[in-house]
Amino acid sequence: MLFNSYEFILLFMPVVVGGYFAIGQRSNIAGHYWLIAASLFFYGWWNPVYLWLIVFSLSVNFSIGKYLLAGRQSKGHLALGIAFNLFLLGYYKYTDFFLENVNALLGTDYNLLHIILPLGISFFTFTQIAYLVETYRGVVKEHNFRSYILFVTYFPHLLAGPIIHYEQMMPQFMDKALKKVNYENLSRGLFLFGIGLVKKVMIADTLGKWADAGYASVGQIDLSTLAAWTISLAYTFQLYFDFSGYTDMALGVSLMLNIKLPINFDSPYKSASIIEFWRRWHITLSFFLRDYLYIPLGGNRKGKMRKYLNILTTMLLGGLWHGAGWTYVLWGGGHMAWELLPIMYLGSRAVGCRTGLAWP
Repeated sequence: MLFNSYEFILLFMPVVVGGYFAIGQRSNIAGHYWLIAASLFFYGWWNPVYLWLIVFSLSVNFSIGKYLLAGRQSKGHLALGIAFNLFLLGYYKYTDFFLENVNALLGTDYNLLHIILPLGISFFTFTQIAYLVETYRGVVKEHNFRSYILFVTYFPHLLAGPIIHYEQMMPQFMDKALKKVNYENLSRGLFLFGIGLVKKVMIADTLGKWADAGYASVGQIDLSTLAAWTISLAYTFQLYFDFSGYTDMALGVSLMLNIKLPINFDSPYKSASIIEFWRRWHITLSFFLRDYLYIPLGGNRKGKMRKYLNILTTMLLGGLWHGAGWTYVLWGGGHMAWELLPIMYLGSRAVGCRTGLAWP
């Protein structure tokens, strides 16, 4: 079910919001179960067959988290949990990409599996990896299966983020005072949802038609400079308004429920540099890559060359996370190059003072 669908706007959203407050005021736990049921229904609307996948992922990650929480904080078990999540994501998102490259490199003829990518798998995978790491570090103090399911499946963030953290969300879910209707939050949430809906339907979808038509004509007709720039800019702004619109709608519908999700965009196209861009674009992903990839690789603590290698690895994998294709890898590599060049040639101190470095 998509946020901009009639089913969501006219039926699902008002029923879920109204039911949550009606039930939650009587019982906090019942309110949790209401949101869990709504979230699983929301996810299963697309394809009920894939409900088993998210339930399976939840069960495995909860079991590993429970083990880590019991005091047996083994790096091996943490590594096992991360490997499980990356394998699940890799199988559904990158199997055909891997086979295509093996065939091209070795001249083989393996059949592509044409695996359908489950909705939201990138987001609920990263959410659970962050949960396991935070549990290992002792940030998560206690949990139960009900609260864990609610945290991961919470429908506003499930399809397109933002990536959330257990310690951010659970105090809000557990606060009984938030089970009463807050008309200020309700009005602000509706306003934000409306802004996101306009971004998605009126701007992104319109620009998408121009971009699709333009790229379909490449190689068939000679494009003028103006036409080429128009197509490129249409695609650029389609991406932004589509993703930003979905994020606004997620924040808006969550605010109606008195739950605040983290901000994910801060006018990224106003950025003065690539470094600043990544502080503003998909903020929760940038923080995830920094905290769970760049810093564990060593960050800037092991010399300049190691720092540059860590940035390269982080940006290439960040690009690949956005899509299974070499264009995404090159996109991440291009951002890495534009991030490193000012640091290498102008000096990290000067650049850092001017923009504020994205990486510590």
